[in-house]
Amino acid sequence: MNTFLTLDLMPLLAAVLSALSCGLLGNFLVLRRLSLMGDAISHAVLPGIAAAFVITQSRSPVAMLIGAGVAALLTVLIVEIVKRLGKVEPGAAMGVTFSVLFALGVVMIERAARSVDLDADCVLYGQLETLASFGASGDAIQVPRQVITLIIVTLFALAFVGVLFKELRISAFDPGLSTSVGISAGLMHTLLMALVAAAAVASFEAVGSILVIAMLIAPAATARMLTDRLRPQIFVSLIAALIASVGGYFLAAHAESLGFKRSLDAAGMITVISGLLFAIAAVASPNHGVLARAIRRRALADRVILEDLLATIYRAHETGAPGAREEALRAALGTNRASAALSIATRRALITRRDAHIALTDIGSALAADLVRRHRLWETYLVDRAGVRPDHAHGPAEILEHARADNRAPIAPDLDATTDPHGRHIPSPHDN
Repeated sequence: MNTFLTLDLMPLLAAVLSALSCGLLGNFLVLRRLSLMGDAISHAVLPGIAAAFVITQSRSPVAMLIGAGVAALLTVLIVEIVKRLGKVEPGAAMGVTFSVLFALGVVMIERAARSVDLDADCVLYGQLETLASFGASGDAIQVPRQVITLIIVTLFALAFVGVLFKELRISAFDPGLSTSVGISAGLMHTLLMALVAAAAVASFEAVGSILVIAMLIAPAATARMLTDRLRPQIFVSLIAALIASVGGYFLAAHAESLGFKRSLDAAGMITVISGLLFAIAAVASPNHGVLARAIRRRALADRVILEDLLATIYRAHETGAPGAREEALRAALGTNRASAALSIATRRALITRRDAHIALTDIGSALAADLVRRHRLWETYLVDRAGVRPDHAHGPAEILEHARADNRAPIAPDLDATTDPHGRHIPSPHDN
């Protein structure tokens, strides 16, 4: 515990505060589809920082925040000018702006700000390891200037979101409605950008711009994969930021005990952990994850081929046949699709075999009649209401027939036809 207080406490606290402040504000950048704006501000405030160093000849936090704030506002203004005058899309405008301004800031640091002991590596990678010299000393705990600044900015970010949550939410989802009800979307945007700049600057010296960019985007993006509601998204993003900062720091600090030849960069490892959390959410999210989407696509495909099978057998019954022959089903649906559909229908007791034919059970017949009814109603609708030629209606109706009940409800009650455009009987809901 003494080793933790003397070596790890302050670097860890700086990493956690930086992750929480940036992760909190990043939610509104993601909602506004301004993730690249966070990137732009994180890079473009560098000339403002360098200018503040040159003017004040010190690394005063107040001067840093003022310089960064001015640079951030100029960045937003320049992006709008480039977007409107250059008539380019927002991503391109932000990309050009932050690239040029970041390069300008690097040149200014290299050429004009050496006397104040700041270099590009400090801005890119941070200097968390330098905070390890602070910590418990006797009965007192020394708190470095960087951590104090981060505490102030984090508290201010929490207060900002807590007090203006309603205004931030409505302006993020619908700027036009926000302005119409008396909440200035422009003012909310400006305040958010200014606070993002403050969080970025407060984090620069300790954790570097790479981690700032990651924390402005990754925790919020991870939370967005897991929930569609804003309040839970904010809480999940803060949890993700906390896990990434704590886990990444300790993995980096104790890399040698894990088999690495030397310790790893803490900011880089925190960024890697945040990326891994997003990757896990992207794969395993119950609503938006890759696995969930694949499962839904497979379930939809199974439902479609099953319904096609049942409809084909139903149409065979309509001709007076006892069912459909398996070879005819394979020819109509394709060998692989027919095999899969027959397997599903057998497991669900929707079909039965009668000699050389495959027939429908009572349950299967009811499902098939409903599907055929939907198909023929859609054909009737397309011909009578949409003006589609009868010989062109079958293809679209084959797609629309698989729509869920809620999707067909608006048109089914409006049609009292008993035959489709080809003269075939439309099954009644009460036929089975």
